[in-house]
Amino acid sequence: MNDPNALGISLVTTHLVVCLLLAMYGIHRYQLVYLYYKHRRNTPTKTGRFESKPHVTIQLPMFNEQFVARRVIESACKIRYPRELLEIQVLDDSTDETVDIAREACDRMRALGHNVVFLHRTNREGYKAGALEAGLKVARGEFIVIFDADFVPPEDILEDIIDYFADPKVGMVQARWEHINRDASLLTKTQAVLLDGHFVIEHAARNRSGRFMSFNGTAGAWRKTCISDAGGWQHDTLTEDLDLSYRAQMRAGSSFSCRM
Repeated sequence: MNDPNALGISLVTTHLVVCLLLAMYGIHRYQLVYLYYKHRRNTPTKTGRFESKPHVTIQLPMFNEQFVARRVIESACKIRYPRELLEIQVLDDSTDETVDIAREACDRMRALGHNVVFLHRTNREGYKAGALEAGLKVARGEFIVIFDADFVPPEDILEDIIDYFADPKVGMVQARWEHINRDASLLTKTQAVLLDGHFVIEHAARNRSGRFMSFNGTAGAWRKTCISDAGGWQHDTLTEDLDLSYRAQMRAGSSFSCRM
């Protein structure tokens, strides 16, 4: 027969372990809030400006994103930056009608004078990290800006962030996310609150207090040489953005910036 005392001890132990983990998580959250308020005035600043604007490559990785592929391509083409210095790579690993939609959008934007390159892979080696790596090998830009397919980059994004890289020690700039459908449902409202806390509190607290922060996989810009120096995009992880972030920051002299 099962020992009811042993079962009770197991349940109590499990309950205590869960409570302990939640308490540790809560303490960590409070620490981030404390760091945020302590360093809230230590905002990132641009130490200079580029006398001549550098070449920039925008990468748009996508996989079966037929409903948003056209929108992100068109939005990227609206970004204000000299056309001769801007390259847009559509890194499409899709296996559905997204391929035709993205190719048609690229052809149409190219006919309007935009430098849009359509790169389609069929092997999907490395998944998103592999697509970014393949695009990086042929990218013309000194700086790489990445947007996932469900993002709508603002027209002034490059005007806002590019001069942070005038400081040669800055390897990556992460922009804050905003929400198109914040008020669509209770779920989207909850997700927006959680993401706002991550960007406004956690990222700012880490960055402004000199701690490690991470690239969120989209809506950020990298110095191309920083990616290479850190070992490039790796395929052996589910969090290629976090992995690259930490490898880059472990290199001597590298630093990140958080745009708020």
